[in-house]
Amino acid sequence: QVQLVESGGGLVQAGGSLRLSCAASGSIFLVNRMGWYRQTPGIQRELVADINAFGSTNYADSVKGRFTISRDNAKNTVYLEMSSLKPEDTAVYYCNIIRSGGTPSPTWGQGTQVTVSS
Repeated sequence: QVQLVESGGGLVQAGGSLRLSCAASGSIFLVNRMGWYRQTPGIQRELVADINAFGSTNYADSVKGRFTISRDNAKNTVYLEMSSLKPEDTAVYYCNIIRSGGTPSPTWGQGTQVTVSS
């Protein structure tokens, strides 16, 4: 089973940028869809961006135009470039495999905290 480790979070001022990384313990070459999710206390985890094996991407409306997801299969890593950050982007960010039914794998990493100050 592939283990995922997120990193790159931190504290940033509004309008700033961060780059998150998700390192997989095994190959993601055959994994069709990978996604970045975020969660704030009391709010259901939401999918903010996903990418398939061909590089096709989807974004939540709230991050469209500000976030960019990418993947490097050779490095078994998925990235999330975040710019023009807003305080409402504050959350713990997780990456995960998206299964064929559209649901995430039940195994989650520890996530990485992103805090955007106003």
